Amino acid sequence: MQFILSFIGIMMNRFHLINVFVAVAEAESFAGGARRLKMSPPAVTRAVLALEERLGVRLLTRTTRVVRVTDAGARYLEDARRIMMEMDEADAAAAGVNAMPRGQLAVTAPVLFGKQYVMPIIADFQAAFEQTTVSALFVDRVVNLLDEGIDVGIRIGQLPDSSLRAIRVGRVRRVVVGAPSYFEKHGIPQAPEDLVRHRLVASSGITPTNDWVFQSAGKKQTVRVQPRIVANTNDGPLEAALQGYGLTRLLSYQVAPQLATGDLKTVLGDYEGIDLPVHVIHREGRYGSAKVRSFVDLVVKRLRADKALN
Repeated sequence: MQFILSFIGIMMNRFHLINVFVAVAEAESFAGGARRLKMSPPAVTRAVLALEERLGVRLLTRTTRVVRVTDAGARYLEDARRIMMEMDEADAAAAGVNAMPRGQLAVTAPVLFGKQYVMPIIADFQAAFEQTTVSALFVDRVVNLLDEGIDVGIRIGQLPDSSLRAIRVGRVRRVVVGAPSYFEKHGIPQAPEDLVRHRLVASSGITPTNDWVFQSAGKKQTVRVQPRIVANTNDGPLEAALQGYGLTRLLSYQVAPQLATGDLKTVLGDYEGIDLPVHVIHREGRYGSAKVRSFVDLVVKRLRADKALN
């Protein structure tokens, strides 16, 4: 029994040191970490020094103004965060709070994808589970779920290796579209090189350069285009195309409603290239909270059933 109690004490101390390190690293300050943990700054400093001594490696670099993680510290921080998260999940499961979705849920997705697909799912989810509140971050950039406190994300494109859990729900592709009125006046391009003779509107979020890459029969073809208008959002080029101003290149889901109504038509379908996967990603593991598990189940079911994505 004494051995068991001693072992438990050692493990509790190790988890305490890890928790202190994470707080200091995220606050980039010993004082900030101390305030977060409601500890004295000297106690926090001693804990970090004890952890570094036990590991035999420097985890933090100290200056008069800020504290930064070293390369070894950055790797250890990632593992430490995962350990703390899994401990929280295990505590939640043991306490029985996973029985019913409740609490704050944070979700992120690209702007138009969020508006067209995710927001209706969020509304249905919250209506079904009224003890939840949902915040949605719709931005056309890659969001770090851990750094920004996000529970669930929708990501389009190839995923880098990470500790996130990913569920594939569909695929999209890059398409060149225009309004029927535009094609009546200016004709239909038959090959990518024909685009240089057309009025183009570009989205810097979809194609950040003037090199539009196409693919046919396994061979890539790059065309240097000269857009008349470049916008930093995707709805701007979409609106210009709907007005018959010119052609634009967007992701297929972004124009799915307009293609269904016939307000836009695709061209150069034989040159679209490879599909881009759509994934639902989240941070939680086998003890994931009910709010995350329930939302992930719902969003996966709904997106997989959407014909525009599959």
